[in-house]
Amino acid sequence: MKDLIDAALEEDLGGGDLTSEAVIDPSAEARGEIHQKAPGVIAGMHVAEAAFEGLAFDWLCGEGEWRDGGPVAAVEGNARLLMERERVALNFLGRLSGIATLTARFVEAVEGTGAVILDTRKTTPGLRALEKEAVRTGGGHSHRDGLYDAILVKENHSAIAGGVLHAAELALAHAPSGVLVEVEVASIEELELALAAGVPRILLDNMEPAQLLDAVSINAGRASLEASGGITLDNVRDVAATGVEFISIGALTHSATALDLSLTCTPTST
Repeated sequence: MKDLIDAALEEDLGGGDLTSEAVIDPSAEARGEIHQKAPGVIAGMHVAEAAFEGLAFDWLCGEGEWRDGGPVAAVEGNARLLMERERVALNFLGRLSGIATLTARFVEAVEGTGAVILDTRKTTPGLRALEKEAVRTGGGHSHRDGLYDAILVKENHSAIAGGVLHAAELALAHAPSGVLVEVEVASIEELELALAAGVPRILLDNMEPAQLLDAVSINAGRASLEASGGITLDNVRDVAATGVEFISIGALTHSATALDLSLTCTPTST
């Protein structure tokens, strides 16, 4: 995380903060307070705290709970340093809180159905670990972290390997011990092939609720079922009501709107 923050600070600071150097005395000190200006879930406080390294950072709220707004954190110390680090800290905090907020909305939408909301690999390059952590803070769960910790046979794998059945059989035969094998299917016919191969988890891609109901019935508990593709807040409960165990949503990380946050400073010395 430190390397990520350092790179973000270098990107923003470059050769120096020309504005602060022009108008703020190098010995001046200030206190800044971060405010949440819209309803949502705070996530990424440890990242913001690390971005404000060299300054006193006080948490004024917790993570993972829905809030209408209010104080989030207080930062105090050298005024120039505070101004240099403000935008990077807020960028991380707003981005991660936005992901947690969107996740919480999806989790609330399927409450009582038993369906588990999952993230995907559709993350910002370099930010995957932080963004997946934000999903968990919002009440969701993480799918595989990368290509290295699970086998997920997608449409292109099957096409190259010679079809769903052959790809599924190869995946099961070559999977390391303890590694999850999942196969994506786009039709009931492909579902039946994956079930025939003995796949323990099947991803039902871009299926309407009626198709999902058929898939759940045909599956009859033989494999864990995951719905994915085209999932929105408007239809996620209908998808969950079909009886699938998991719903994976790329939008949690690729389309979340940053939570609106601001930092207001007051001088503590001049």
